[in-house]
Amino acid sequence: MKMSFRWYGIGNDPIPLEYIKQIPGVKEVVWALHKKMAGEVWTQEEIQKELKVIHKAGLSGSIVESVNIHDDIKLGLPTRDQYIENYKQTLINLAKNDVKIVCYNFMPIFDWTRTDMFHPLEDGSTALYFDKNTILSIQPNELLDLFKQGEGDLTLPGWEPERMARIKELFKAYEGITEEKLRANFKYFIDSIIPICEEWDIKMAIHPDDPPFPIFGLPRLVSNKENIQKLLDVNSSKYNGLTFCTGSLGSNTNNNLIEMINDFSERIHFMHIRNVRVDETGSFSEVSHRSEDGTVDIIGVMKALCESNFNGFIRPDHGRHIFGENESNVRPGYGLYDRALGVMYLNGCWDTLKLTTK
Repeated sequence: MKMSFRWYGIGNDPIPLEYIKQIPGVKEVVWALHKKMAGEVWTQEEIQKELKVIHKAGLSGSIVESVNIHDDIKLGLPTRDQYIENYKQTLINLAKNDVKIVCYNFMPIFDWTRTDMFHPLEDGSTALYFDKNTILSIQPNELLDLFKQGEGDLTLPGWEPERMARIKELFKAYEGITEEKLRANFKYFIDSIIPICEEWDIKMAIHPDDPPFPIFGLPRLVSNKENIQKLLDVNSSKYNGLTFCTGSLGSNTNNNLIEMINDFSERIHFMHIRNVRVDETGSFSEVSHRSEDGTVDIIGVMKALCESNFNGFIRPDHGRHIFGENESNVRPGYGLYDRALGVMYLNGCWDTLKLTTK
């Protein structure tokens, strides 16, 4: 197991790399070129500039999250081929700089969805929150307003203003796109890039849908055991793999995370580990990583990974906002302190399990 920590880049993250370096066990930074639009080629010069800063801090940058996929690819439009060629070139450029894993998603329009960026918890901290009833009662443009209230001066990944300005146009484009059609478009994409991945030894790790159920009538491809299996079956290469996010998949209590880890262990390249507390309505709040604080059996997840001899990358996913973190100084879900506490909890689980697991 290799521990990592997400960082949003030069001039885009209030957390210095020097602080990340001080978290025990963290050797890898999960990074991206966040100012690049979906469909653009990441040049060698741009990649090397970002990695130079990461390496200077004594950290590695083997994982990219994310190289976003242009909507024309998801929609299966004739223009997709040029965007796929651009994606291939980006993968080659990343591989030339020792990037080994690309985390990405194939979600239509919305990258991830919450209704409150700073929801108060009982202990006085705040965290990301999803109210299912709110989603059922509002229009997509109203959801945009909720996000704008919580992002402050830091753009939220997947909710870039340039893209969200086209939201009505995008919803119109996705009319008639079923789960089956979206999966067929995914197959076209993954079949096109896997030969490059195999040649250059760079693994694709698709992230689950967040939340793992349809919203606003949009289809889902990566939300439960059955459709994940279908996604892996469209291309059997190990380079067509998973980012297994316990918070995303755990937001649906029908998902048996331990069983899924056991079944998909050979295709899991990257783990996002966080806890959520799901209520009887299907709404959920993010909480600390500790098992007893939420619905997800984090200890059981770590045990399943340990027993499967998992040798991929883990990062603590979203954390609470604690120790003075608030709307004015933190990107929602991505403060320093609770994620650092999460690292230590996960390290403690792993170290103990390694002593007791044969």
